[in-house]
Amino acid sequence: MADDRRQRELASLYATAKSLTALGELDEVLQSIVHHAHELIGTDFTYLSLVGEDGRLSARASEGTISASFLAACIPAGVGLGGKVLASRSPHWVRDYAAATIIDHDPDFDRLVTTEGLVALLGVPLVIRGEAVGALFAADRSERSFRADEIALLTAFADHAAVALDNARLYEESRKALRDLQIAYRRIEDHMAVMERAQALHEALTGVVLEGGSPGDVAQLLADQLGGDVTLLDRAGAAVARRNSVSNPCTPTGADLTDLVRDARRTGRCTTAVDGAGIARSVASIQAGDSYLGALVWCRKATGDAPDGMDLRTVERATHILGLLILKEQAVAEASERLSGELLTELMLGSPGISPAQRARARARNIDVDRLDLVLVADCPAVPSTDLARHLHDIARDRAGLAGEHLGRATMILPGDDADRTAGEVHQRLRRTLGAPVVVAGQRTSGHDWARAFSLASRCAAVMRAVGHTDVGAATGRYALYAMVFDPDRVGELDRFLTDTIGALLDYDRRRGTNLVDTLSAYYANQTNVAATARALHVHVNTLLKRLDRVGAVLGPDWRQGNDLELRLGLRLHQLRTSTQS
Repeated sequence: MADDRRQRELASLYATAKSLTALGELDEVLQSIVHHAHELIGTDFTYLSLVGEDGRLSARASEGTISASFLAACIPAGVGLGGKVLASRSPHWVRDYAAATIIDHDPDFDRLVTTEGLVALLGVPLVIRGEAVGALFAADRSERSFRADEIALLTAFADHAAVALDNARLYEESRKALRDLQIAYRRIEDHMAVMERAQALHEALTGVVLEGGSPGDVAQLLADQLGGDVTLLDRAGAAVARRNSVSNPCTPTGADLTDLVRDARRTGRCTTAVDGAGIARSVASIQAGDSYLGALVWCRKATGDAPDGMDLRTVERATHILGLLILKEQAVAEASERLSGELLTELMLGSPGISPAQRARARARNIDVDRLDLVLVADCPAVPSTDLARHLHDIARDRAGLAGEHLGRATMILPGDDADRTAGEVHQRLRRTLGAPVVVAGQRTSGHDWARAFSLASRCAAVMRAVGHTDVGAATGRYALYAMVFDPDRVGELDRFLTDTIGALLDYDRRRGTNLVDTLSAYYANQTNVAATARALHVHVNTLLKRLDRVGAVLGPDWRQGNDLELRLGLRLHQLRTSTQS
């Protein structure tokens, strides 16, 4: 009988040892160990508990009739029979758990012991590398003593459980290390892919510069690679180039970028914000040393993830490329403006006449100097003449002309058959660009005498301002006579002339509510013909005669005698001045 029992014990131990080599789930191995121990020892129930991270013992496997509340109990690792087993790392048993005095009792566990009917209890430790990590228990619901062979057998099963635990820990650590290695490898692969993409994009950006591309080409390349919408802003915040991705477009709504641009300039890094419509905007400042050249704005549909740092670095790197292109364009534009201004000054100073060298230089710029027959002078108090001349350069390029600053005035020479129409078109374009009132005076040349045309256009521009025409583009014809008679820089002389000639009539009209000034202007416009003047004014001849008599009463009886040129000139100047007020 003893031999049969010994055979069963060895078979069970062999079965549990074999289960360890299967590297199955830990809970399955522990349950198998508890099952075999329960069958061989023959107690009412058997269970295995482990010390958790919180320092408390809790059951992990059980066999036999045992309540769920008992299995769910967690007790401090320093109390009860388990505490004694763990502290000594050796087996211990009690005949009657409730009456035992060799252990420290836990009141909560003692109540469960009473409810479960647990009486005799044997516990053996689970030791891994000298550390007690749990215990295997065999329990009966009646008093009894545990034999040495039972203790040895349960200890053997506990040793198997300890090996299972150790193997499981090592296996789990190996699996975790492998998972971490796989994650790290995937991250390295992802990072390498991002780096390769960024490198390819950087090479493409560099290629745009080397191939003579424009900032708009850079914006299109970024939009295609990053997706969304890419916009280039100038110093004033105006959009100078906007490109959208073909495969992944984005149509951003208008938004105030002032704060984003300010933060980007302050930090020197790309700043990002998401609006209420779910559009993410990243802004990077375009700098050249301490000079602010503009900003680059990348818009796309916002996602829950944070923006890819490499994409933001790409946007920042693109601003360096854009800075180079903008500086290059500025250098080319400045060189072009300088050459255009120098040639314009030479033609002015050498006129009339064109030297072969000047003709050759003009031809190299695709300008037919023989067709430059209109001189335009622009004046805007809100803009320095140097900056105003820079805007004229843009117009001159489109019209095959020359522009520059001559004698302190923004000047341009263009081909133009209709001086009045051309001056009006230039005025409208400048007005849109500047957003401020500007005066443009145009004078046609004769025999390449640009200097004379410039002098007259300059004086007329001043007269235009003097008579209140502060936002207009026109030929000099309406103002030339007055520009030659008066010094346009001395507006007081013109005011005194008007007072001396028609001041009395103006004062009379204001006081009496009459229109003697208009009557006299119509009288001279109709060559002093009474009948024609009456028809023009839609009044009876007698009414007109009475008005003229009243004019005589105001100006004196000899107002029609002698040279009335000053009176005519005063009336015409008054009409010019009041034409902008009607």
